[in-house]
Parts: sequence; structure tokens; C-alpha cells
Amino acid sequence: VAMRERQMDVPVADHAALTAMAESLAADAVAQVAAQGVPTCQITHAARVYLRAGNAETSLPVALADTPDMVTAFMAAHEAEFGFRPDSATLTAEMVTVEATGASGATAVLPHTATGDGASGTAQMWLGDRVGTVPTFDRPAMGPGTQVDGPAIITEPTGTTVVEAGWRATCRPGGALVLNRVVPLTRTEAIGTQVDPIMLEVFNNLFMSIAEQMGATLAKTAASVNIRERLDFSCAIFDANGDLVANAPHVPVHLGSMSASVKGILADNAGQIRPGDVYMMNDPFNGGTHLPDVTVVTPVFDASGTRIDFVVASRGHHADIGGKTPGSAPPDSTHIDEEGVLISNFLLVRDGRFRTAEARALLGSARYPCRNIDQNIADLTAQVASNARGVTELAKAVAQFGRDTVRAYMGHVQDNAEESVRRVLDVLDEGSFRYTMDNGAHIVVSITVDKAARSAVIDFTGTSDQDRLNYNAPLAICRAVVLYVFRTLIPGSIPMNEGCLKPIRIIAPEGSFINPKPGAAVISGNTEVSQSIAEALYGALGVLAGSQGTMNNFVYGNDRLQNYETICGGTGAGNGFDGCSAVHSHMTNTRMTDPEVLEARFPVRVRQFAIRHGSGGAGRWRGGDGLTRALEFLEPMTVTVLSSRRVVPAYGQQGGGPGMTGHNAVLRHDGTVQDLSSNAQTDMAPGDVFVMQTPGGGGFGAP
Repeated sequence: VAMRERQMDVPVADHAALTAMAESLAADAVAQVAAQGVPTCQITHAARVYLRAGNAETSLPVALADTPDMVTAFMAAHEAEFGFRPDSATLTAEMVTVEATGASGATAVLPHTATGDGASGTAQMWLGDRVGTVPTFDRPAMGPGTQVDGPAIITEPTGTTVVEAGWRATCRPGGALVLNRVVPLTRTEAIGTQVDPIMLEVFNNLFMSIAEQMGATLAKTAASVNIRERLDFSCAIFDANGDLVANAPHVPVHLGSMSASVKGILADNAGQIRPGDVYMMNDPFNGGTHLPDVTVVTPVFDASGTRIDFVVASRGHHADIGGKTPGSAPPDSTHIDEEGVLISNFLLVRDGRFRTAEARALLGSARYPCRNIDQNIADLTAQVASNARGVTELAKAVAQFGRDTVRAYMGHVQDNAEESVRRVLDVLDEGSFRYTMDNGAHIVVSITVDKAARSAVIDFTGTSDQDRLNYNAPLAICRAVVLYVFRTLIPGSIPMNEGCLKPIRIIAPEGSFINPKPGAAVISGNTEVSQSIAEALYGALGVLAGSQGTMNNFVYGNDRLQNYETICGGTGAGNGFDGCSAVHSHMTNTRMTDPEVLEARFPVRVRQFAIRHGSGGAGRWRGGDGLTRALEFLEPMTVTVLSSRRVVPAYGQQGGGPGMTGHNAVLRHDGTVQDLSSNAQTDMAPGDVFVMQTPGGGGFGAP
């Protein structure tokens, strides 16, 4: 076998160029096989063309043929893999491969000349719940065509084959042994819809696995560094009501709030949704978080196409969704319109067609439109593909277990999560906490538990009013944080889902900065306020010292390129363990971009990336250390930073010391130093270096 390939960038319509290239590669491949002594008459070859649509990162192979046939094959493969058909006018061939294969002229057959049936006696074997006598056979003595029906045992010098009841072993020419089921498998007892402890664990893992496969597809097919490399996305599956059933271990602030997005889409389109429809939204006041987080929602219908049985959704942080500054994180925004394109309810796919032109028009329509619509479209197609993977895997589950069983166990896993939280509440102590932010705002929370009802009230009464700038977290974010915190109190591996919140009532005063009124600027709410709510809840519970309490949002770009990172720091210590150093904590759970990828995709150079030793708080158990990250810019760009814990340090618990605050600065190429506040924007010239020192976590227990 010989393989030849050639990279290219040729429109699929240029059939002559593709054919000429394939012929050239074929001649080379055939010559290589012929050089191994294979006659030319025994050499065959096959050519494949790898096609991609538009700016997609992933190509699909089709056999070289006439252009219409290749387009048809590609469309079928694309819809099967990604859930929609792209615009055929944008198809490009990026590679041609030719595989030449030479036949030896002889058929490989194992030396096997036996003619008997190979019967050799009997043996004792377990048959279900008893021991029985079964016939035995000598495999070397079995002639071609010999059939052995189970139960039976076939022996040979190197192994033993057990043929179970209902199976048949057939000896093929050459000695190969093939086993087939000949009696259909029947269940003595159906799985049913009643909860079974073993099957509950099976479905817990099945549902989480589906979400993980969705995430793997999204990471593989996305275009932006933020989604493809940093994994700033989340995938989950929901029941027909839009309640969260299971998620992959992605970004907690996404996962706990996505059900509100799904419910909003279902409500806004009730009676109009068709099989195959896909919607997108990012409206923070209709279940979203902040505008860069775009949620793609795919309802999953039953076989008749008349009833929605499940929903799958993916949320990805787009590197730019418009707004006053590149990267969509203006530090001084006062209204949602200044932060980018607001999408409340948009039909993205209808009848298998990705509505590209309509989506482009929407993304370019706002007061501050998207800067890189090609990248937005590429990431959206990846999210649609991710959802398609979820639809496919749910269909497999339905085929194996039955639709009623799958629907029932979606309810059972939520019920199990609810009971798990109630067990936590059985032993949970009440508490309260007042958390102060860098801007002087306060989060006030009290946790009261009704032991008889096995329920709790999380009351944020007393929390500061809505922020005049962008430190506002929509109610869906507050809900997501409560879900996350109480899920972390549950031992064992269960999906984080809607059941966790059933025993809990949340009181968040309307008009406060954790439940702002529509129109408020919210870019920092999803990142900074979510972390602050988590810190306040852990403070009230008393189980953990303060962590870095920020996502350290670092955004930079221009009209051509944009990038967004959250930067890790230290976590709080607890009773019996030190905090972790240089990790993302609580409501974020993304990667740092590899320096090699960062420097290849953007005009920057990583000058320093190191643990900030000693920044964690003292204590019997020390807080985790933050880090120092320095990035040099090689061309003019605008930098935006949204951060916290630059004034108020992470708190210690039980006598532990506070962590060190963070610090933002720019080292100008002329040697001057510019200190930056928690929220800041500055222009970078070539040679300027941005330096961020992230906060350390608090200590636990007296040193």
C-alpha cells in the first residue's frame, strides 16, 4: 500500500484541477507499489477529496467524482456529522489523497485440512444457576462447515471457546471460527420506568457521557482559540420541560443558568418548533448570562415528530460579540447595548439549512456589531454540530432502553439529586455572611434550614442595589451559583441538575446587583459577581476560606483579531487541606491557552507565567498561591481587564490569614510603569508588556 496526499485550497467546482492533481498523485503512488515487485495489473488506486465549508476548521472526505456527486456526498456526510447542510457555494477542497493497493495474487488461507466434526466428549459447565453437562469439541479436528450449537465448549492448544446457549459456532474454510446468535435475546424482566439503584447509576453516567461527547465535538470543530483551546464552553441535556438533567464537567456558571435559556426558547416558540430546528440566544434577561455567552438550543422530538421529548444545548463564549471594545468587555459600560449584539430568540437552523445570511445580518446589526462575523459563524456551526452529537447519542439510548425508560430516568436522576441535597440539609448548620467587593458593594446572605421539611432558604436581602456600571448578575447567574455550591457539598458523583435546587428557595431582591432590571450592563456579572456570590455562600457555610474571588478577565484585540482569557489564581484552604495554587476556581473551569498556540494565533509573546509564591494566606492550612502572567504585544491592540480582589483580599476562616490582593499594570516600552485598577482599558503599543498578578486564597485555622 502507498499513500500520497497534497494540501491545497481549490474550489470544489474546479474539477479539472482536482482530477489532474489526483492523477499525478496516483502515478506516484502506483510507481511506489510497483517498485515493491507488484505487477501493475494487480495495483488499484482510489482518490479522495477533503472538503470544508466556508471557514470551518474541520473537513470531510468524499470520493473523487463529478462535482455534483461530490457536493451531494459532502452534504449528506456533513448533515450526518454536524446536523445541518452548509451553503454549497462555499465548498473548498483542502486536500487530495490517493491510496494505491497492490494485490499479491494469492488468497491467504490458514492450513486446515480437517474433515470431521471434532466431537471429543463432554464436560461440566455452569448453565445459569446450575452445573450441567455439555459436549466438547476439538477445534483443530473440526472441518469446514461444522456447526456447534451452544451450550458447548471448543478447545484448542492455545485457548478455550465457550459457546453459550442461543449461540452457534461455525467453522469456516481456513479454520476461522465465527460465532452468531441464533436465538433472539429476550429479557425476563424489562428495565421499566420504576427506579432501580443499579440502572440509576447507569443512567447517571450515560447522561453525563452524552454531554461529554457533545463537548468533545465542540472542541474539535470550533474555530476560536477561546472555545477550541481554552474550552470556554458548556454542554448539557435537558428534559422536555427544559429542566437540567446532566452536564459535562464544564463551566459551572454556564451550566446552572442554561435551563433558564432553554425554557425561554421553548416558551417563546411554543407550537412553532419543528423537528431539526435549532435556536440561539444570549439575552441575559431571558435566561442568558452576558452577551459573549451564546447558547444554541436543539429540541429533540419523538419518532412521530409531534412531541418534544428532550432538549440539548451548548453555550460558548464567543471571542467577540460586538460592543464598545474588542472582545466585548468594556470596563465602563452602563447599558447592555454597549456590550454587543443582543439575541433574544433566533432561529439558526430550519429544515436542515443553516441560516447563514440571516445570522450574518443579525450579528452585524447592533449599535456596536460583531468584529469578526466569520469566526462567530464558524463557532456557531460547531455548537450546532455539538448538539447534533447529543441528539444522535440520545437516539441510541432510546433505541437501547426505550423512550419511556429514558424519559423516566431523566426524572429519577433529578429525584436522586434532590434527595442528595436534602441529606446535606439534614446536617447543615445555618449561617450568614456579608461580603464586600472592591467597589464597596455588599452581598448579604443568610442560610436558614427547616429540618422538618428538609428544605432551606437562601436569602440575599440587604444586598446592594444595582450597579451603575456593569457589575450586575442576572438572576439566572445567582441561581447557577447556588446550584454549584450545594452540588459541591454532595459526596459522590452525580450529575449537577435541576433536582439539586428543588429543596432550596432563593430570595434575591429585584433591583439589586444580583437581580438587576432589564437593560442593565452585565459583562462583569457573569464573571466577577458570580464569583462573589460563591464566596459569600461559602463564607456563610464556614467550610472554606475565600478563593481568588475573580476570573481575572483579560481581553485584547483590534478590528482584525480578538482574544479573551480568564487567568487562574489561588483557592481557599479548608479543614484538613491547603488551597490549590494557580488554578481556575468555582464558577470558571477553563484552560489557560498554551503559549505556543497563543503566540501562533496572535501578535503577542508570553514573557512570564509563574506561581506567585507566598501570596496564599497563612494558616494551619495555607491558602493557594496566585500567579504572575506577563504578555508582550507585538502590534497595537486595546486591552481590557475586568477583575476583583485588587482592594479587598480573600478572607481567612477559623483564624486563618487573608490572601494577597491582585495587581494589574503595564510596563511601557519606554520604561514607564502604568498601574491599572480592577476594571480598566488601555491601548498597547509594540513592546508594551501587560502584567497581571492574581490573588491568593485565604488560610484556614490559626497558623
